[in-house]
Amino acid sequence: MHITLKVETTGQGLYEVTPRVVEWLIGGPEEGLLTLYIRHTSASLLIQENADPDVTADLAAFLRRLVPSGDDPTMAWLTHTYEGPDDMPGHIKAALLPTSVQIPVVGGRMVLGQWQGIYLVEHRDARHQRDIFAMLS
Repeated sequence: MHITLKVETTGQGLYEVTPRVVEWLIGGPEEGLLTLYIRHTSASLLIQENADPDVTADLAAFLRRLVPSGDDPTMAWLTHTYEGPDDMPGHIKAALLPTSVQIPVVGGRMVLGQWQGIYLVEHRDARHQRDIFAMLS
């Protein structure tokens, strides 16, 4: 069982996709291993707390501080700059964060912790349509 989830982003940040995955799992196999894989080189996937929105805001702020925009003077060493000041920093962030996650499914439900959610992490400034390939096996 598999699907490609299309996620619209509006710029850098964390976008929760947990409800979409839960909906897709309804009526599927009761048990298996769910693999989610993002098909992009400037976006990532994370399992993170979904109870307090300050967590995702702080994570996004940390990533911006960790890897500033390409037009920041501290990033003058970058050579891949022709796709804009957010492109190479997006690739660096995607190299540091996972592009796939695996979650057990038991009783037709993901075995996530009480406060865990699945997030697409957008590393670019502009709007994008991102594809997450999901497979339950």
